Amino acid sequence: MRTNVPGGLVVVALDADGRRLAEARLGHGEHPDVVLAAVGWLVDSPVFATVRDDGTLEVGYRVRPLDGIRPRAERVSRDPGVGDDEVGEPYQRVAAYAVVTSERGVLLTQFNSQTHVAGDWGLPGGGLDDGETPVDGVHREVWEETGQRIELGDLVTVQSQHWVGRAPSGALEDFHAVRIVYAATCPEPTEVVIHDIGGTTSDARWVPADRIGDYRLSSSWRRLAALHDLAGHGTP
Repeated sequence: MRTNVPGGLVVVALDADGRRLAEARLGHGEHPDVVLAAVGWLVDSPVFATVRDDGTLEVGYRVRPLDGIRPRAERVSRDPGVGDDEVGEPYQRVAAYAVVTSERGVLLTQFNSQTHVAGDWGLPGGGLDDGETPVDGVHREVWEETGQRIELGDLVTVQSQHWVGRAPSGALEDFHAVRIVYAATCPEPTEVVIHDIGGTTSDARWVPADRIGDYRLSSSWRRLAALHDLAGHGTP
């Protein structure tokens, strides 16, 4: 399997005091909620994401005992035009993003034609470099895509999405996206500057929180509760 985290992913169950209760490998296409449920734990919230000395990326979750029906793995979706009998190359990509707020609003970036969602908007961030921690990765990506320096807050969520589709190159991929999303503030917001020339960002803007709905967000970010909360209550 092709991946940008050669050491693999591990999910860790933590109690309210941060003690480790269990851990399990996150395989290709698997969702952390489903993996931890299989060993008896229900996820409450993510706590940390870091890289071990051996290169393994571990994501810690505060959990409670599972009492009821286990979460089920979602059906693997296929892009239009991809037949049920077509087999893609497995690719697991881990990326880090931030919901960045400042006195100017919320920081959004626009995807360009190198992606399948050209024209849509989302959060600044992107794939981790080999051996890079999510914290280092999100600081680097925000700077490259917007020219802003940020202060990270809590880990907001970890998205896991699995589908079969064609990469911009035309290659068929069995794609597993793992998105690590932080809250962040920008104490000294400036005019946006895109430093990553040749990347996937065509535009970036500070957007007033009550105007987020005017922007066409990509499907993964339309479901993000943190953005819905900002749109409903304004920028802090």
